[in-house]
Amino acid sequence: MSRDARWQALLELLVERGRLDVEEAAAELAVSAATIRRDFDQLAEQQMLVRTRGGAVVHGVSYELPLRYKTARHASEKQRIAKAVADLVAPGEAVGLTGGTTTTEVARALAVRSDLASGSPALTIVTNALNIANELAVRPQFKIVLTGGVARPQSYELVGPLADGVLGQITLDVAVLGVVALDVTHGAAAADEAEAAINRLLCERAERVIVAADSSKLGQRAFARICAAESVDTLVTDAAVSGDMVRRFEEAGVTVVAV
Repeated sequence: MSRDARWQALLELLVERGRLDVEEAAAELAVSAATIRRDFDQLAEQQMLVRTRGGAVVHGVSYELPLRYKTARHASEKQRIAKAVADLVAPGEAVGLTGGTTTTEVARALAVRSDLASGSPALTIVTNALNIANELAVRPQFKIVLTGGVARPQSYELVGPLADGVLGQITLDVAVLGVVALDVTHGAAAADEAEAAINRLLCERAERVIVAADSSKLGQRAFARICAAESVDTLVTDAAVSGDMVRRFEEAGVTVVAV
């Protein structure tokens, strides 16, 4: 197991359990206790966890893993979802992308579309996600607009009132949302209220709204509401979504694409 894979596994276990002992983690990952101690020390240096005597704990009950260390759960589903979302974008459109693992895959899917290899611009991408802007900035055919704001190290997203000035001056053809939860009754939601506020602004500036979410996020609730389900035009999810869930969203006026 590579160091990165091991760190991913350790952080996932920490989030799930709240604390880990060295011996417990070593047994789980089939590595030596010395390796786990070294991993814990290095992750603590990066403020990814809090070192304790004989183990480690998360920073708090609401601790959220930084994007680069999230285990690629549902990775194949996210890539299929991302390609389907990218196919809904027309050349020349202005596209808003929120932060998140699925929307990052959408950005990558857009970047490799052959019909978007040239243009003036081929697409205008508006995002508050530093990692997405960084990946797409090397594509000269894309016009990249990055909102202002303060960076959240957990998700690489810019948040806060500084973004309002940019978003208040633009209009979008489509906003693509990555969400923590989407429910017919409670709508689309994020774990952080500042991220939800920026996502809400992107929705308000867009002609249409697409939610890109694997089926594990459907029917779930999260702390900070982004928008009502009725504000979502299209939900792109994976084929594991239940027929009943599809029916409920369609009754709310949401077009469901399952891939």
